[in-house]
Amino acid sequence: MGWWQVNADTLADSRFVVSPLAEAVAGLKTLERATAAHPGERAWLDRHLPAYRERLARDPITALTVRAALGRTWNADFLTPTPTGEGAPTFAEELTRIRTWPPATARADLTVSLGGPLPDVLCRDDLPERVADLVEWVWHEAVSPYWPQRRRVLEADVVARTTRLSRGGWAAALDGMRPGMRWLGGNRLQINTHANPPREISGARLMFVPVTPRQGWTSWDAPHRYALVYPCAGALAGTGGAGTVPRALGRLLGPGRAGVLHLLDTPRSTTQLVALTGQGLGSVGRHLKVLLDARLVLRRRSGRSVLYYRTEAGEALVRAQRDGSAHAAGEPM
Repeated sequence: MGWWQVNADTLADSRFVVSPLAEAVAGLKTLERATAAHPGERAWLDRHLPAYRERLARDPITALTVRAALGRTWNADFLTPTPTGEGAPTFAEELTRIRTWPPATARADLTVSLGGPLPDVLCRDDLPERVADLVEWVWHEAVSPYWPQRRRVLEADVVARTTRLSRGGWAAALDGMRPGMRWLGGNRLQINTHANPPREISGARLMFVPVTPRQGWTSWDAPHRYALVYPCAGALAGTGGAGTVPRALGRLLGPGRAGVLHLLDTPRSTTQLVALTGQGLGSVGRHLKVLLDARLVLRRRSGRSVLYYRTEAGEALVRAQRDGSAHAAGEPM
């Protein structure tokens, strides 16, 4: 198993970081693999995959570079630079990290991701520039048009994780963040189930970076910064997995208000709730005010958004009504 040794100071200084570049690279990985995790992602692929393949067909050197960079077990480091964790850099500012990567270092990175020597055709100095141009194309063509919505989803995931952290500690916040990842205790964070040697990262800055595609990776700028990129919990498809509102909850609160409360299993903004419920902004606002007054939900500012989420009382109410509906459905007539 691969695990990192962290101390209390590293955990105390860790932070969640929203990175436009990580979102674009995750989109690139999804386009390259051409597999979708949910119907919304399939629709996105159907819309953008043909243009992506056409672009690579016109640029075989870049196509070969990207496929080499997305190795079977490791990404080339220059494709996934570790965020600095400082401020809120723009996509252009982050992309500079790839574009200015030393060519010789990029070629060395590719030998690691490939697991062997480079083909002669890739022994050249313009590989970082080519990859940066492709990532920039993915951003402008396939990510930027959806970025406001995606950013809200990412911010909601951060709020949900920090809420779990405050309620249940690091085990609650980190378990299930990535396949094979869990908090082992004893200052040990399991990263995956691979037979990799442990890494001592005490004293470094540890960052957790959510992305909306079902992609993830690790990166580091040792010994100063380490990052875990993980797929966020809020799906972009349909209702985000909210499911059907229990009928008992609808009878208790009214169908509109019950729908809003039920959707707040993940922190969401008013705009998201309007889109997901189909209700008007005024109706959603009135429902939220009643739920806030009843202490069934709370709100928290995250970046530019105000996100609403269920309190423990709200969780208990939804769970009780859901369990009650399931029990009633199972009773003999």
